[in-house]
Amino acid sequence: MMLRVLLERLGHRVTEASDGLAAVDLFSEREPDIVFLDALMPRLDGIEAARQMKGIAGERMVPVIFLTSLSDPVELARCLEAGGDDFLLKPFNRVILEAKIKALERLRALHRALTVQMDQVRLQNERMLAEQKTARRVFDNVANAGCLDAPNIRYHASPLSVFNGDVLFAANRPGGGTLVFLGDFTGHGLPAAIGAMPVAEIFYGMAGQGFGAADILREMNSKLRRILPAGMFCCGAMIEADFRHGVVRTWNGGLPDGWLVRTSGDRVAIPSRHLPLGILDSERFAVSMAVFETRPGDQLLLMTDGFSELSDGQGQRFGEEGVREILARLNPAEDPFDALMERIQQFTGQPEPADDLTVCCLEILEANPSTLLADGQSNGHDSGPTDWHFEYELRGASLASFNPLPLLLHICMEVPGLRRRSGEVYTLLSELYNNALEHGILSLSSEWKSSSRGFGLYYRERQRRLQETDGHFIRFSLNHEPGATGGRLRIVCEDSGQGFDFSAYSEKVTGVAGSLDTPYAGRGLELLRRMTSQMTVHGSGNRVEITYDWEPQAAPRMPDE
Repeated sequence: MMLRVLLERLGHRVTEASDGLAAVDLFSEREPDIVFLDALMPRLDGIEAARQMKGIAGERMVPVIFLTSLSDPVELARCLEAGGDDFLLKPFNRVILEAKIKALERLRALHRALTVQMDQVRLQNERMLAEQKTARRVFDNVANAGCLDAPNIRYHASPLSVFNGDVLFAANRPGGGTLVFLGDFTGHGLPAAIGAMPVAEIFYGMAGQGFGAADILREMNSKLRRILPAGMFCCGAMIEADFRHGVVRTWNGGLPDGWLVRTSGDRVAIPSRHLPLGILDSERFAVSMAVFETRPGDQLLLMTDGFSELSDGQGQRFGEEGVREILARLNPAEDPFDALMERIQQFTGQPEPADDLTVCCLEILEANPSTLLADGQSNGHDSGPTDWHFEYELRGASLASFNPLPLLLHICMEVPGLRRRSGEVYTLLSELYNNALEHGILSLSSEWKSSSRGFGLYYRERQRRLQETDGHFIRFSLNHEPGATGGRLRIVCEDSGQGFDFSAYSEKVTGVAGSLDTPYAGRGLELLRRMTSQMTVHGSGNRVEITYDWEPQAAPRMPDE
C-alpha cells in the first residue's frame, strides 16, 4: 500500500497483483513499463516470475526491480540472474525510489533509440544484400559465359560474401585448346570485386577473338592499372592449354604455387615468378610464360591463398606445405582435386573456410581434330561484305611482339554466315602463320619436340630467335568470293625465311596412313590438307596457298522455355 501511494504521487499508473502467477498474467495483459516484484510470494516466487516476464517481453526492455529485505549475497545474485535489473530495500525511501525510476527511464529511452537504429541498419543491410545479389546474378552471367562446366574442368569456390575477391574464368579458343584464369583481388567483399567485371569482359572478349594468354594478360594489367585505387591489385595465374600439340603455357603472378600432376606420377610446381596484375605499367609488365609438355590425363591445379590461410581448431595453418604433402602422397589411382578437397575438410573440421578460397583443376584431353574445330556463334549480322580482297604484312620487330591472327579472323568474320565457322577459319590462319614464323623465319625444327629435352630446346630457341626478326616479313593475302549458298575463302601466306623441306615433312605424316597420331613435325600442314579443298606449297615452303569452301550452317536451336 505504501509503495502504491508513493508511485501514484510521483505521477505513475499502478496495477497490483497478489502473487507471482497473477503478476505474470497481468504482465502479459497490461504490458507495463516497470515491474516492482517481491522476491518472496505465494504460489510463484519472484525469481521464477521475473524469468517468465523477461521471456514474454522479448526484445522489449521492461526493468524489473526486486523489493526485498534479504541481505544474503547468494539470494540477491539469484534475483539478478533471473532477470532483475535493480533492488529496492524495505522500508522504502521516496527520494531513492524516484531516482531509480528516472535512471531506468533514461535506460529505456536509450534502449528504444538503439532498437530503432538497429532496425534501420537491418533494413539497410537487407537492401544492400538484395542489390548485391542482383549484381551478382549479372556478374555470373558474364563470368560464367565460358566453359567452366566442361567435363575436364573441376573447381571449388567458397566466398566469404556475396561478392568476393576471387575470380575464375575459362574459355575455349577458336582453333581448339582452353584458356583458364584464376585471380584473387586484395581485400574482401564488394571493394575486392570492383575489378572482376572488366577483367571478365577482357578475358572472354579477347579469348573469343583468338588472342593468346600473353595478349590477354597485357590488356588485363593495363586496365587494372588504370581503374584500381592505390594499394589494390590482382594476384593471378593463367593457363593456356593446346591439346593438339600437347603444350601448356603458364603464368603466375602472386598466387601460391600451381601444380602439374602427370599421369606418370611426377609433380611439377608452377611458382609465382611475376608481380600481380595492376602494379606495373605496360612497359615493365612481363608476360613470359613457362612451357610444359603434357600428355592426356595430366592435370593442372591452381589455387588462391585461401589455402595458406586455412587453420585447424588449434590455429595451425594448412599452408602451401600442406598441399605439397598431399600431392606427394597421391596414389596413381587418386584424383588430385578430390584428395585435396577431402584433406581440407578433415583439416578444418568446418563447413566454411576462413578466407575466400578457390581451387581449379584442368585435365589435359586427348587431341581429336573433329572436336578441336569448335564452331563460333552467330554475330547477328544479316549483311556484310562477301566479295573482297585483303592484304596484310607484318614486318621486323612486330613479328616478336604482335599477334595478327585476331585481326585477320575479325575481317573474315564480317562475311555473313562465316562466323559459325570461326573455329575452322582460326585454325587455318594460325597453322599458316605459325608455320611461316617458326619454320620459315625462325628455322625451328618440330622434330626437336620428340623428346623432353628437345621440347625445352624448341621453346628456348623460339624465344631467343624472336629477337632476330629484323628484315623479315610475313604476308597474308585473303580473298573471298560468294557462292550459291556459302562461299570460297582463298588464303596465301608468304614469309621471307629460308624455307623448309616440305616433301620430307609430308612423307613423315602421310606415311602413317594419313593419321595425325604422329610426331609433331608436319601435323599442322596435314591438318590444313584435310580441312581445305586445295592446298599448294610453292618453292621451298615460303608460300602456302589454300582454298577453303564452306556452306552455311543452321543456327543453333534454342531450348524450349
